[in-house]
Amino acid sequence: MQQYKAIHLISRPDTTIQPDNFEVRQHSREPLNAGEFRVKQTCLSLDPAMRGWMSPDTNSYIPPVELGAIMRSNGLAKVIESQNEQFPVGTRVMGMFGWTEEAVSNGQGVNAVPLDLPDEAILSTIALPGLTAAQGFLRLSDFKAGETILISGGAGSVGSIVGQMAKAEGLRVIGISGSEEKCRWMTEELGFDVALNYRSDNLKDEVRAAAPNGIDIYFENTGGPIQSIALHSMNTFGRVIVCGLISQYNKAEPDPGPDWVPVIKQRLRIQGFTMPDHMHEAPELAQLVAGYLMKGQLKYRAHVLEGLESAISGINLLFSGENQGKLVVKLT
Repeated sequence: MQQYKAIHLISRPDTTIQPDNFEVRQHSREPLNAGEFRVKQTCLSLDPAMRGWMSPDTNSYIPPVELGAIMRSNGLAKVIESQNEQFPVGTRVMGMFGWTEEAVSNGQGVNAVPLDLPDEAILSTIALPGLTAAQGFLRLSDFKAGETILISGGAGSVGSIVGQMAKAEGLRVIGISGSEEKCRWMTEELGFDVALNYRSDNLKDEVRAAAPNGIDIYFENTGGPIQSIALHSMNTFGRVIVCGLISQYNKAEPDPGPDWVPVIKQRLRIQGFTMPDHMHEAPELAQLVAGYLMKGQLKYRAHVLEGLESAISGINLLFSGENQGKLVVKLT
């Protein structure tokens, strides 16, 4: 009987994710039931949200991965065997297949995707990063042309798309990142107006110089010291869209909360969101992202790891900031 590899979560990280939190196991193919199909995964996505999925928090927006289960992730795959006429052999699909070479599905939560786009392009744009950017910026920020948006994690998979959408819509875009190389990429390749390194000793002054008329929208991806600087630089009735707090995910104790004084003084609106609440809107959101892509208004950069087991050590690149673009794992 043919076999394939999968990676299981066997213990929960205390802080930083460790290799011994996982175990590689061999699985044997089982016969398909009526309505099922088998896929061979070609590329999977590594995302900051995975750190939360490994925690034991049952009150989170999505249940944690159970110990012993295959680690959860989104990926692209090809149907190689089918008892489901909606997903015939050869169909290219996207779904939450997990850290595995093969998977069996009944089609729930799985969508067919175009055959003519590279795996990296799909996972970097019209998959979860693009859907998240579209929901957070296009649906929640109430943006207007001429406004100023500040994006923490501006070179990240979500932040880079938010910034490019904002430029296309006529906003002034300021991105924050942790390296000079990423800052150059934001301005020289993505078209951001300004890119700032959060490691600067003068970040507060640099933010205010970059936004002399104040900030209308703060798109939060990271947390950390930039948050307080941003809140104190906001215009009246500014909007804060909280998408992620990547600087917090590996900490045993969270950082102190935000300074609420500017929230009151400037009458700010703070909106947190998570994509599981909006996955029923995924086809519509994907169309919005595809519109920018087809107009040549979205560029992406993928950081590609090779082989399933590279996910085990590779996921920590997200939290050290060492990844150069959307982090994906090529399986074939």
